[in-house]
Amino acid sequence: MPRSRKRANTGPFDPTYGDRDLAAARQDLVVGRWQGARDLLRATGRDWDRRTFRIRLLADTASTTRAVEAWQMAEPDSADALVLRAETELMRLFAAAAQANAEAGSAPPPTVDALPRHELDRVARICLQASERLPADPVPWVSLMTLARLYGQGHPHVWHWWRELQARDPYNREGHHQVLRHLSARWHGSHGEMYNFARDSAAFAPVGHPLASLAQAARAEHYRRRLEEEGPTAVGLTYHWTHEVAVQGLRETMRQWIGHRAGGEFAQDVADLNMLLHGLVMAGLLTEAKEVFAHLGDRPARVPWSYTGDPEQQFHSWLTQLR
Repeated sequence: MPRSRKRANTGPFDPTYGDRDLAAARQDLVVGRWQGARDLLRATGRDWDRRTFRIRLLADTASTTRAVEAWQMAEPDSADALVLRAETELMRLFAAAAQANAEAGSAPPPTVDALPRHELDRVARICLQASERLPADPVPWVSLMTLARLYGQGHPHVWHWWRELQARDPYNREGHHQVLRHLSARWHGSHGEMYNFARDSAAFAPVGHPLASLAQAARAEHYRRRLEEEGPTAVGLTYHWTHEVAVQGLRETMRQWIGHRAGGEFAQDVADLNMLLHGLVMAGLLTEAKEVFAHLGDRPARVPWSYTGDPEQQFHSWLTQLR
């Protein structure tokens, strides 16, 4: 269930979405202190939604330090340290793949098979070890779903990993977004597969759940991919946000999610509200956009505004207009 948390305004694009405790733990990791991360994860408990988000953000910071290794040396039996180590190794792999792409002059995303298979398998084993240490925890399976993208043609066990994740946390937000990316034309699928997964997931999500916005994430990814491949003059791109199917999808998201949204927030509601808001203003549904701003306030996210121009300028222009 969503929980209210202490919030802080830490700049125009705050990756923690105002989670002060997470921001403090990340800063600790920057200077090599792991105790803040340990205490944060202990306090998070079985709030799987917030635990997933916090571990991913902690790992993003830990990937450039040796803090998580220091934690494991100090507390070798810590399951939280192992789960964080698995996600940290995953972040390092994506950074290495991006570097290999840059050196080869390739455009993002990181090319599959850019890294040796044995390196991918090594990280997969760490994720599986973490899942054995904490059998109820969905996070190692989210890590595996993310890792699967780096294998050529995807990993052969990817859908087994997905079933394991669903068995632990069937509406895990990050897990669904990782599958969406896996099925995108950018990685191992097509626009059609991506949209079908998004619509099916939204249809089966509980009312009031942010998974209702998954179709908006698919539409933003579709736009970005077409823009990269075909340029801004691509046939039909002008109507990407305004055609009938797009507008119907936006209204369905409003009905299923915003119409039943309670006072508490899921960990990544800021990201999902920005995704929905962007689609609404691009489609000209300004009355609905104003309603979303009432939930979001002045909390921009870089994606998907960066796909259509300067993200900060666009967000605050619409905020001023619709207040």
